[in-house]
Amino acid sequence: MTERETVCRLALGEVQGLGNVKIRSLIAALGSAAAVFDNTADLRSICHNLPPEMPARLSDPALLNRAEAEVEWASKHGVDIIIDTDARYPSRLRECEDAPLLIFAKGNVELNPLRAVSIVGTRHATAYGRALCHEFVSALAGLCPGVLVVSGLAYGIDIEAHRAALDAGLPTVAVLAHGLDRLYPAVHRQTADRMMSDGGLLTEYRTGTNPDRQNFVCRNRIVAGLTDATIVVESAVRGGALITASLAMDYGRDCFAFPGRVGDEYSAGCNRFISDNRAGLIVSAEDFVKKMMWDNDITPGAARNVQRSLFVELTPDEQRVVDVLRDKGDMQLNDLVLATSMPVNMLSTIMFGLEMSGVVRVMAGNVYQLLP
Repeated sequence: MTERETVCRLALGEVQGLGNVKIRSLIAALGSAAAVFDNTADLRSICHNLPPEMPARLSDPALLNRAEAEVEWASKHGVDIIIDTDARYPSRLRECEDAPLLIFAKGNVELNPLRAVSIVGTRHATAYGRALCHEFVSALAGLCPGVLVVSGLAYGIDIEAHRAALDAGLPTVAVLAHGLDRLYPAVHRQTADRMMSDGGLLTEYRTGTNPDRQNFVCRNRIVAGLTDATIVVESAVRGGALITASLAMDYGRDCFAFPGRVGDEYSAGCNRFISDNRAGLIVSAEDFVKKMMWDNDITPGAARNVQRSLFVELTPDEQRVVDVLRDKGDMQLNDLVLATSMPVNMLSTIMFGLEMSGVVRVMAGNVYQLLP
């Protein structure tokens, strides 16, 4: 993607009265964000539902100037701007209808790992919750090496999840509710710095954005959308962790919670979630891995470069998919779309046929694996 396209997408996100749905509609109609700015005079004849004032707003030179300054700042500070058509964009997040048009990322992390889990909870973590978080992540690292741990860098369970992942040698990503020109809370700077080598920071917000209350609610949808499952360690009856878990369920992702002692304030939310059948009860990493069926998965990468003879007759398109999986290893459906240049509806039909023929199997996170 060209720098101008990135600049134009950034600029579109700043236009008052344009949400993600309208922006995506405009881009689809004209072919690119750059084309939107190249054809401002004709926009209302192309997209009839645009407000009369929209062409004038898009013609404001300050829009592109601010976007260009943002791109320049990102380049100087080692921040990647990843738009939703980029192969690096998290494919799990792309599946969510309210996914951001672009994200800002800093660090060294693979945003499309084979396995990913969000760990969230109260900001008022108890000794029980902190110990449970570390025990769980440590055991998970032994069972599923390389699993990505996602949270929000907040006080309590969030920061414990990041620290536990770092201690266990797992990559970990924090989703922030503000721009990358600051860090909130600042006392977590040391942990954030540690995350740069195997993990990092991610946000949809531009520089100058404050960590306002409403941004945390929006941030939670990204925490939920980045992963295969969300785990609530501790939570009161109301709290951001339960919002994240609810969003995960809305996205069709798995949701789990650790039970706590009856009467404990910061276990009440988990206990109710489990009681209402809104989250699966887990008591250990082994329990979680079994319920996710990750214990049946071949070790990540084991399917790479597998030499095999197929005893089923493949069509040219099926063979093309098999060749990609043999060359690149386990892949999610969206990544296969990019690798094969096939339409998603066509590829979905092909993958179903290959699965029924025993050529591939589908794992957690819509990841396809070539069977030996």
